[in-house]
Amino acid sequence: MTRVQFYHNAGDPLALACELIGKAHRGGRKAIVISPDAAAAQRLDRQLWIAEPGSFIPHVMSGSPLAAETAIIVGVAGETRQWPHTDLLFNLAAEIPPGCERFRMVIEIIGRTEAERQPARMRWMHYKQQQFLLKAFDAEHRIAL
Repeated sequence: MTRVQFYHNAGDPLALACELIGKAHRGGRKAIVISPDAAAAQRLDRQLWIAEPGSFIPHVMSGSPLAAETAIIVGVAGETRQWPHTDLLFNLAAEIPPGCERFRMVIEIIGRTEAERQPARMRWMHYKQQQFLLKAFDAEHRIAL
């Protein structure tokens, strides 16, 4: 059964994503990260190089020949791929990621604007209808809701 964790109220969704991806990597997890567009994917790529002082988070962009052997893969919303990992899926896009039901856990990171919150509400309803196990957190205060 897929579990979904929503991190609401993120002041900087990209920074939070890097933090959570780093924790996942240190814990031996593999992850796919879906960015809203190519520009956001490039920003995430750069941030993963410098996110934690002295530690590089190994990652590649989707489509790389090294994807199957790399722990973190950064993709773009709308891509239809067979992802080589099905452990964690980080969604930074407004859309429901295709094939999300194959992942052990989906992590949704939502900013503070209504433009970010409204699509997140729709995704929550979709996941609830799919009977995924849902949990919500306030990203700013670091508490469960």
